Amino acid sequence: MKLYVGNLPHATTEQELTDLFAAFGAVVSAKIILDRETRRSRGFGFVEMGSKEEGEKAIQELNGKEVGGRTIIVNEARQKERRESDSFNNKRQRRF
Repeated sequence: MKLYVGNLPHATTEQELTDLFAAFGAVVSAKIILDRETRRSRGFGFVEMGSKEEGEKAIQELNGKEVGGRTIIVNEARQKERRESDSFNNKRQRRF
């Protein structure tokens, strides 16, 4: 089960994220999302747990918990929405 983890302290490392969630089961992966330009944390990430039950337990125990002085948000990750091109030609309807 893939989880979204928001409102993380910007100093949080992927290892710290793994350690935090490991108490609730097998952590398959942990990823902090970085700003493309500055390479600094954007304050959120994703954790993939070994099973749905482990993920649900982590949500129950960690959502709303204080970590590093911030109250984190933990919920099931949603599928990434597909973006349509914002180009002018795709928005304009051509009439002949």
